[in-house]
Amino acid sequence: MHFMVLSSFIIVLAVFFLVIAVFSFLLNGLLLKFSSTLGIRNNVETIIRWSNTSKPALGGISFFICFLISVAGYAVFFSENNPLYHDKQLLGILGSSGIAFLMGLSDDAYNTKPVFKLITQILCGVILIFSGIYISVFENMTINYCLTIFWVVGMMNSINMLDNMDAITGIVSSFIILASIAMMFIQSTWDGNMIALPEFSVLYLLMLVGVLASISGFLFYNWHPSKIFMGDTGSQFLGVFLAAMGIIFFWNGTLSGETLNEPGPVTEHIIIVVLSFIVPIIDTTTVTINRILKKKSPFIGGRDHTTHSLSYLGFSDGQVALLFAGISFISLVFIILINNFIGNWKIWHFLFFSLYFLIVFSGLFICSRMRKVMEKTKADF
Repeated sequence: MHFMVLSSFIIVLAVFFLVIAVFSFLLNGLLLKFSSTLGIRNNVETIIRWSNTSKPALGGISFFICFLISVAGYAVFFSENNPLYHDKQLLGILGSSGIAFLMGLSDDAYNTKPVFKLITQILCGVILIFSGIYISVFENMTINYCLTIFWVVGMMNSINMLDNMDAITGIVSSFIILASIAMMFIQSTWDGNMIALPEFSVLYLLMLVGVLASISGFLFYNWHPSKIFMGDTGSQFLGVFLAAMGIIFFWNGTLSGETLNEPGPVTEHIIIVVLSFIVPIIDTTTVTINRILKKKSPFIGGRDHTTHSLSYLGFSDGQVALLFAGISFISLVFIILINNFIGNWKIWHFLFFSLYFLIVFSGLFICSRMRKVMEKTKADF
């Protein structure tokens, strides 16, 4: 266990966040300077973005570099008695995120085939399973393994699909990371002004803070009107990273084999996951339903996401980003409420939070259908 003075530890984390955020800001600015041709894709037939202007898709490079710096920071300052190679989970995260990063980089450069992306995403899920990071809410391990691969592949595609308008993916990912950090602090051991964290939890905390800081530096350039995109390099890395954090903190509530909370009902795990990833889940589900209703493939890109529908209804890009930030913030508050104040999970808790999810889902889904009605009305005239 790491025993630390809470006030000092928060100061260290704040300084670490600011250093990484400034580094990310400078790195993205540097990449922008050298992006006159590198990372710019003009193939509008296969990649459909909300912006009609071709912009460099290099933001994801800063995410991965800051992630590696965070791991290195732990290795230098905290791992005297716990070498990193002792943590199989970390090796799994490093391996899967590295493969996802390279696949995204390849896709940004060469526009790889969908089947190659799918195989790579499945491989990322398999690597996480072999490293001990898998969903374990059911007694049948085959179900757990299959659900894990579905979760990883689904989240990598959801984050990729959500990256369709300025700042959306960065904001949503930031709130998922904040929820993970909140879970860690809520479920840690406290003794006055001292906090006790499991040995490798400091590592995961540094990774979360480092990636959060890298996104913050990136958002300066990605806020509407953006100058740079994260590209598949960023969305694929964030997808597998957030999927792994989701398994560790939300699906299982375990960290390096140490239990953070007593296993609760399956419905509680599901609600926590749904609230944490509410925006990508709703967006992907809405797009899939609408495309199937139109007899189109859900895997073909288009301007039919919830973000686009809100824009067609009169919201500006900045307002859409703020709306999604608001939804993510409310969900974060509910996650803290569940973990800090609900000690005995009841069926009415499940019904209440399910109702919240259905309200948000229904609202965004109706907006997507209203957009289609408006388009049909204009066509008739």
